[in-house]
Amino acid sequence: MKIKQFLQFLTQQLTNWRRQYKGLRRKGKLMRSPKSKTHRRELLRTVLKNIILFLSKTNDKSERRKQERALHSKTKSVKTKSTIYTVALDWVHKQRSLVILAIAIVSLTGVIGHKLYNQTQIQVGNPAPQTITAPYTASIEDQKETESQRQAVSQTSLQVLMINVRMNEQINENLQQLLDNGNEIRAVAGAFPFFDPVILSISTQRYLRSCPDSEWQAVLIAVENTKNQHNKGTGQTAASSAPNQEHQRRTTPTPQKTKPVDFSQNTDFTQAVAELESYRVTSGKNLSLVISQISQARQRYTQATAKLLQLETVTPEAVYEESLLLDLSDEEWEKTQMGIHQSAERILTQGIPQGLPKNILQDAVSLQLQSFVPESAESLAKNLLLVVLKPNLQKDEEQTRENAEKAAAGVSPVMMKVRYGQVIVRKGAPITAWNFKVLDHYHLVRREVKWHELVELAGVIAIAIAIFVWVERHVDYELRQRDRLLVLLLTLSVPGLVTMGLPYTTWSALGLLLGSFYGPTLGLTVVGLLLPILAISLDISKAALLAGVGGGILGSYIAQRLRSREELALLGVAIALTQGGIYLVVKILIGQAFGSTWYLVLQEAGLFALSGLGWSVVALGLSPYLEKVFDLVTPIRLAELANPNRPLLKRLATETPGTFQHTLLVATLAEAAAKELGCNVELVRAGTLYHDIGKMHDPLGFIENQMGGPNKHDTEIKDPWKSAEIIKKHVTEGLVMARKHLLPTAIQAFIPEHQGTMLIAYFHHQAQQMAQEDPSLTVDDADFRYDGPIPQSRETGIVMLADSCEAALRSLEASAKPLGEKRSLKDVSTEQALAMLNNILRAKWQDNQLVDSGLTREEMSKIAQIFVDVWQQFHHKRIAYPKLKASSAVRNS
Repeated sequence: MKIKQFLQFLTQQLTNWRRQYKGLRRKGKLMRSPKSKTHRRELLRTVLKNIILFLSKTNDKSERRKQERALHSKTKSVKTKSTIYTVALDWVHKQRSLVILAIAIVSLTGVIGHKLYNQTQIQVGNPAPQTITAPYTASIEDQKETESQRQAVSQTSLQVLMINVRMNEQINENLQQLLDNGNEIRAVAGAFPFFDPVILSISTQRYLRSCPDSEWQAVLIAVENTKNQHNKGTGQTAASSAPNQEHQRRTTPTPQKTKPVDFSQNTDFTQAVAELESYRVTSGKNLSLVISQISQARQRYTQATAKLLQLETVTPEAVYEESLLLDLSDEEWEKTQMGIHQSAERILTQGIPQGLPKNILQDAVSLQLQSFVPESAESLAKNLLLVVLKPNLQKDEEQTRENAEKAAAGVSPVMMKVRYGQVIVRKGAPITAWNFKVLDHYHLVRREVKWHELVELAGVIAIAIAIFVWVERHVDYELRQRDRLLVLLLTLSVPGLVTMGLPYTTWSALGLLLGSFYGPTLGLTVVGLLLPILAISLDISKAALLAGVGGGILGSYIAQRLRSREELALLGVAIALTQGGIYLVVKILIGQAFGSTWYLVLQEAGLFALSGLGWSVVALGLSPYLEKVFDLVTPIRLAELANPNRPLLKRLATETPGTFQHTLLVATLAEAAAKELGCNVELVRAGTLYHDIGKMHDPLGFIENQMGGPNKHDTEIKDPWKSAEIIKKHVTEGLVMARKHLLPTAIQAFIPEHQGTMLIAYFHHQAQQMAQEDPSLTVDDADFRYDGPIPQSRETGIVMLADSCEAALRSLEASAKPLGEKRSLKDVSTEQALAMLNNILRAKWQDNQLVDSGLTREEMSKIAQIFVDVWQQFHHKRIAYPKLKASSAVRNS
């Protein structure tokens, strides 16, 4: 008995549960709403709980009834909650326009009026309304004093220096240039020593090469006199010495007849004469060769000295003013150059700071040169280094800042103790920043929300939104709720960035996107309404506001006229120039572009230009995503969708070539009519290209793809009902393909609306004939009508008419002459074609296919005439070429 009762109860609960399940499923709430999942869990938990109770040993019927009532109450509660939830959603859906309006007013008021939320009654500088004392003792940080101490510590913190690599490179380049100049001068002077130092000492060679001409002539005379005395002492005859004297006269310069000068006290002179005489006596050779070499060395030395003087006049620093450069031997010069480089490298590695005293640098150079340079060249090397060495240490800004921040962070806050009852500010006294800080610490500044001003701002915004709605209803573009939401989000971006402290806000992106998506009228309306609201509500520079508005107006006005991303990019450049130019002009007009701050004005103008370009680039990047998320069609997107290289159109051309040719002809007719009637030509073309994509599900089911082959409806199917299903299926399959390839809703509308609810007349007629032969068959017109809807726009209505007329025109052309003969449109007059198209359009009108399209009865005859004109252009008359004779034809071939 117990088991039977349990099974009965379980059956009852399962039936109730199934009923709940079907109800939720019918309403579409199952597996969608989190609450529905919770309700099902509660029902399941209740059922399991009752199962456990029935399996227990309790036999009390009253207890079972109590559980049944509890379960019934629970089920009723779940039903009530679900019903309330559904009703609320239905109400929100029906009143979605009011909901979005409320969201727009609240969000715009909240963002633009953010300063009105936490306003204080007590302001710095205003007189105190009453004497205010401290309610309790507290320690309050004196931020001004704390900041002052931290700044003082950060300024006195140790600076960190770093090597300036570029300065080092410049110093090395200058040093190498000076050494190259020295090498060039020494190359003119020739090698030194120029004679064997064993015979003539280096000091003697240095003297003979650089001594004045008077001393050189005295040396020659002294050597000659010594030679004559030696000849007399040895008894050499005049005849024997004559040849030598003659040779010496040829090779030795003739001494000038000047007043003799006594150089005997000159040690260098005496040593030079002695060494020359010693060479003559010891070697037994004539001195003429030696004297010739000395003369050449003197000439080269004179040239080098002249070049040195010339170099000193050109360079600002006279590095080589002394003769030390030429007095050094080649070996000493090589050591000197190497030592200079090593010393410079060591000094630069250690670093030369700014402001280093000159004597310290001189001492450092002298110490370095003692180890690397010969003693005779120290003065020259020191002079060279002091000329090229510059400070090569610079301040390491980042490391110095980090040190300053660490030092400042180490300063403890300066705390001021305010005792209980202490007077913070007396009545009528001006409130200082410190007074305000103390009052704010005690929460005595009386913060409040400026409700009155917020309501006024909300009223202004409501008026602006009302103007926008009025403009929206008087333009051709009908906004959906998602469109209004997008307009709101884009509009909020402008004041949103301003409230965050960024003056370079999204005016250019707002105008460019709104103009591209919804046309210039709505874009200009939004920009124009934002201008006065932001001007009176936010603290923003009027020049910055006008510059941004100028860029937004330009973007709104031009964006929808452009047909490529490249043109939009150029528009971004134009917006940038406009914003920067307007800012500069406004500053010039108010007189702030002149004076000491002119460069700041130019800098701000450049930043506004860059912000205009930057936000335009952001808008270009966001545009494709916004188009897909909010299901928008722009001229650029329509042009991209109409590209024959799109995957779906390539499939259509490959799998159904007949349908593709039909589509192109229909597109040509529809475009011409749309252009004449002022409709969206880009939308008509793109929608027409996709209106028959569903025929790819069964290409041979449509006669244009059979290419003269057998008609499967006559050979295989032989059932008008099935044939009608195949024909109708191209609409449903087309919608499936369009959704799969994420085509916009505006493009998808062409697929069902181009057929509307028209009758598939051919198969309907076949079915009626079969019904006459077989009375058991009944013909329902609904089986042979498309599911619709009928055209809901002028564009889809035009495509419906073009689709019907294109087939009729093709049939008219095919019937111009019997099959197999040369066909011409001579046999088909324009009046016949026009009459036939008018009949077709009249039939569509009488069948109520165009009642929701917006097309008028007067436009029907105009559309028919346009179709005939286009058809005649496609099938114009050809020139009749003369018939050729057979022989000439053969020759020509």
